[in-house]
Amino acid sequence: MSRKEQYRKCLIRLLIGTLIFAVFFTYYYIHRMIPNHIHLVMGETGYFNFQLPFEATLTADSEEVSFGSASNIPSDKLHVTLNDGFSMRSQACGDYKISLDLFGLFHLKDIEVSVVEEGYVLPCGVPIGLYLETDGILVVGTSEVTDMDGMGAEPAAGILKSGDYILALNGLMLPSKETLANLVAQHGKDPIVLTIRRDGETMDVKLEPVLTADGYKMGVWVRDDLQGIGTLSYIDQEGDYGTLGHGISDVDTGMVVEADGGILYEARINSIIRATTGKAGSFSGIILYGDDKKWGVVEKNTTQGVFGEVNEIPACISDVEWMPIGYRQDVTVGPALVRCTVDGETRDYSIEILRCDPSDRTNKSLVIEVTDPILLSKTGGIVQGMSGSPILQHGKMVGAVTHVFLQNSARGYGIYLETMLEEE
Repeated sequence: MSRKEQYRKCLIRLLIGTLIFAVFFTYYYIHRMIPNHIHLVMGETGYFNFQLPFEATLTADSEEVSFGSASNIPSDKLHVTLNDGFSMRSQACGDYKISLDLFGLFHLKDIEVSVVEEGYVLPCGVPIGLYLETDGILVVGTSEVTDMDGMGAEPAAGILKSGDYILALNGLMLPSKETLANLVAQHGKDPIVLTIRRDGETMDVKLEPVLTADGYKMGVWVRDDLQGIGTLSYIDQEGDYGTLGHGISDVDTGMVVEADGGILYEARINSIIRATTGKAGSFSGIILYGDDKKWGVVEKNTTQGVFGEVNEIPACISDVEWMPIGYRQDVTVGPALVRCTVDGETRDYSIEILRCDPSDRTNKSLVIEVTDPILLSKTGGIVQGMSGSPILQHGKMVGAVTHVFLQNSARGYGIYLETMLEEE
């Protein structure tokens, strides 16, 4: 085979590979841009735009769901260009399904539609303290210990790793890290069996403690509780709350902590460290741990926020007005408000929503920018402790602040309220 023929075959393979990659990437991109689940308020018209330059056919599996377009003629089937947008309406609560076919020929995906009654939340914006108990004893890391002969040893190396949760020792459940340390000291030099949870799987591991000048040690750093300050996002009509818009992570492992309950406390902000370019600012405050300062309980710690139930509506937000829930189709690029507490005063500050991804279900679905000169002068933009601050637009609560851009503290990310409510 001549060199010219070899070159031509390589070029053909490259073109075929590029074409296959382009097809799969396009399919993945289209599939990602179209949401899997849509919420629709009964009796209201929802407007949707999937921002894709493709023709498609939308078909509802029930007459209870109807589409609208420029003609405003209700139908259970609609031919539309996906970046032109369309409307949808239903007069009956329930769960329905929409089929989406590209060009009316190729079935792409089914979209779940939940038609719900209009719901309301209290957009809070007040500081809160969170105390979490870990679901098991969290392994932060392993370390070397010095035995009685002055030699270094690391008994847990290669056996335990950061992010493991120790559940039991020789079959005995462990309520605290102090219990773990005492049992290891009492057990002596004999090998011990630890029941651990790693990446959601439970397993047993064996290691031999080392005798040191302070008794027998495993050479493990552990933690069984965490505390933090944030901003309360909302309380719903059932008395459930959501806050932060992201999970509480361990400062050493960086992993979202698996929580086994906790307490929601009142908190007070004492001072503000202003944000500067490349350095995040923060609220400096205290958690009020008194029994009369307990606002509720922590039930879940997830990547979409911390959730639980309040004992009652706190007095500091008793005058806050209930606000309709805004779903992702209600959010638009443009002016909005953020509610937070600065200098002891809870108020709304102006922001701009720069980007809203209707298909994103993470805690970075929104990109926002603080535009209010008062908030910028006090905080420099978004600071640590503002996580959970409600985002308001068009007379509805639509999301919460989650992260700050380190290189531009006026900007940050937000999460859709709809995403938080789905995690409750």
